[in-house]
Amino acid sequence: MDGMIAISLQSGSIGNSIYVEAGGVRLLFDAGIPGSAVMTRLNACGRDAKGIDALIISHDHSDHIRYAGVYQRKFGLPVYLTPGTLYAAVSPPGRMKDARTFLTGSVLQFGPVSVRTIPTSHDAAEGVAFVVSYEGKKLGILTDLGHPFEGLGGLISTLDGVFMESNYDPFMLRRGPYPEFLKKRIRGPRGHISNTEAAELIRDHGARLKWACLAHLSGHNNRPDIALKTHRAAYGGLPLYAASRHEASRIFRL
Repeated sequence: MDGMIAISLQSGSIGNSIYVEAGGVRLLFDAGIPGSAVMTRLNACGRDAKGIDALIISHDHSDHIRYAGVYQRKFGLPVYLTPGTLYAAVSPPGRMKDARTFLTGSVLQFGPVSVRTIPTSHDAAEGVAFVVSYEGKKLGILTDLGHPFEGLGGLISTLDGVFMESNYDPFMLRRGPYPEFLKKRIRGPRGHISNTEAAELIRDHGARLKWACLAHLSGHNNRPDIALKTHRAAYGGLPLYAASRHEASRIFRL
């Protein structure tokens, strides 16, 4: 296989996991869905979960980490996460036998594949987003960002493909059933990125992108058709998809 492939196995507040493969290296980002779902969905794409080389965790919220220990036991892989994420999510920390910590902003190397970790302002203990690089191609895994922080646009301008948080529609959030304190948290500086914010970021900085997959859509404050419509109104010509909250995506290639 030449280049890089990526599959969203599931995306949203009920569970997240993304598979990336390049140069013979197989990585899994986040562990928010059952191990059986990982196996079934990867098998349907011709991949074996037991061949994964590492699990990398973005932050300590349960929809991203709840099955990390299960994956380690089931698939026999090491778990990479920040010290803050390890201590916030696991008690005692030793429950995962092979937990390897990294500092935010560092670069992880897996053979010919590098993973740059980018600190976010999301309300987690020590959250990160990711840029996966292989032979000059760059994939962004940009969810749970908090807000459009300084440097995010410049980062997007370097990417060839992106899983981009597009969490909520402002009108749906405003008129929706959530209590006001939760609405403030979502649209605040440590919450989530809206459809409008995500669309503007890609419009202004996504000239290099070959495709974008909208990710981490809210089940109460967004819909795939609304998110896609917002993005298409902001820019045109870019292949655009929305990751499902319940099933795997297509295989994306770079």
